[in-house]
Amino acid sequence: MGSLIEAKNVIIDFLKEATSSSDVTVIRLDKNTDGWKAVAEVYEDDSFLKSMNLPSKKARLFYAVSLDGNHEVTSFGRLTSYGEGELGES
Repeated sequence: MGSLIEAKNVIIDFLKEATSSSDVTVIRLDKNTDGWKAVAEVYEDDSFLKSMNLPSKKARLFYAVSLDGNHEVTSFGRLTSYGEGELGES
């Protein structure tokens, strides 16, 4: 099923590409029977400020990512808060 470090690196690389951000940190990573579930903290340009042509500021966002046993991303999505990303057994 792979190691924790391999899963973390796959998640970081995926989120860097998916969000166009270079500031990605996995803050929670759990192994389950199907693979891995993670919550990552990503700093992205604030889209509201950007749309108003105001000076850029980074917004802290949280993403949930799931990997299968072969380290393929099976799902990901932005969370409204870290608390929403509580990972239970699946």
